[in-house]
Formats: sequence, C-alpha cells, structure tokens
Amino acid sequence: MKLVVAVVRTDRVNKVLEALFRADIRGLTITRVQGHGGELEKVETYRGTTVKMELSEKVRIEIGVSDHFVEPTVKAILGSARTGDVGDGKIFVLPVEKVWRIRTGEEDQAAVTPLFPAAEENGGER
Repeated sequence: MKLVVAVVRTDRVNKVLEALFRADIRGLTITRVQGHGGELEKVETYRGTTVKMELSEKVRIEIGVSDHFVEPTVKAILGSARTGDVGDGKIFVLPVEKVWRIRTGEEDQAAVTPLFPAAEENGGER
C-alpha cells in the first residue's frame, strides 16, 4: 500500500481529477496549500509597497492506493498536470504501514481498494 501525494497547479486540478477518474482511481483528499519550489520570485506592488511574493498557491492531492494502482495513478497525474513550465509540482509515493476503512472495519488493501455499489451486491465482483 502506498500514499501518493501530488502538489499541482490550481489551474490543472480539474484535468488531474478527470485523468484519475478515467484511470479508475477513486478516494482522494484535496487541500489548498501554499509553497515555494523552483518558481521565480514575483515582486508586486501592494498599496504602494513593494512586496516579494515567495509562496505560490497549489493544490495537494492525497490518494491511498494498493501497490498495483501506484503506476496508473502517477501516470494519470503526470499526463494531466504537466504544462512544461517551472512550478508544475511534485509527486511523492510514500509507504503506508496500516489502513482501516472506518465504515466497515476493513483493513489494508481491502480498505484502499474502491468499492462499487454493484460490486458490493455481487459479493465483491466488479
């Protein structure tokens, strides 16, 4: 099991979500964040004062996946978030020690594998 954490441009989030949906990746968390990476510093004038803007608005997407979903998840994010410009973001893949699905008590891979309503009715077959 892995936690895929992507930090992407705010204007690319919808494209990333569409790509993840097409790749059958479900169950994610999105947070608005600020950060500084390789972008050039911006200097702006605010109420007559020159201000150096060092933090950029980004979106952090966290997705818990089974091992076999890591590659499709990363490929979907890379293909949809990339503009080719500095500041496109980063993807981190972190090991996950333990997971529980709160609703059912399922653990580990069963807890991160998406459940589809029809699958639950058919004994888990999709």
